[in-house]
Amino acid sequence: MSGVWEIVTKFKELCRSHGWKTSESEDWVEVKNSYHNLVCVQDIHPSSFKRIAKNTKCVIREGLGYRVVESSYTAWLFSKMPSETLVRTILEDPDFSCRIALYDLSSLLDGKNICATLNRTDSSVFKKFEGFLENEFKAKLQPLSSTGGSGMSPGTYTITEPA
Repeated sequence: MSGVWEIVTKFKELCRSHGWKTSESEDWVEVKNSYHNLVCVQDIHPSSFKRIAKNTKCVIREGLGYRVVESSYTAWLFSKMPSETLVRTILEDPDFSCRIALYDLSSLLDGKNICATLNRTDSSVFKKFEGFLENEFKAKLQPLSSTGGSGMSPGTYTITEPA
C-alpha cells in the first residue's frame, strides 16, 4: 500500500500550498474548520465499513496531546477493488453518499491511467484530489457504479476504460 501513502503525501503537500492545514502523522485536511478525512485501505468487510463510516470522528494531534473532532467528509482510498456490496452501501444510503467518497486506486497503482471514483459529496478537498489525480498521474476518472442488476456476475462493479 506504499503507493497509496505516496499519493496521499504528495496530495497533502498540494493542500498545504493552498493554505489548507494538514497533519504530518494523520491523513486529514482542514479547510474552514471542516475536516476531510482520508482513509487508506486494501479491503474492508461491508459490516466493518458501516460501523466505521457511521463514526464521523477524526483524531487530531496537537503537540503531545490529541483531540477528537467531527469529520465532515471521509474519502476511502482503496489499493484493491472494493466489493460491489460496499459500493451499493454508499449508493443506497443518502447519509453516506453525501459525506463519503470512494476511490479505487488499484488500476492506477498497476500502471494504468484509470481511477474509479464514487464521489457525491460537495467536498472541495475531494474535488481537488480528483484534479490532482488527473494532473499529477494523468488519471482518467471513471464513475464507480454497482452492476448487480445489469446481468453481470455478482460481486463486481464496472469501470469503463477510455477509448
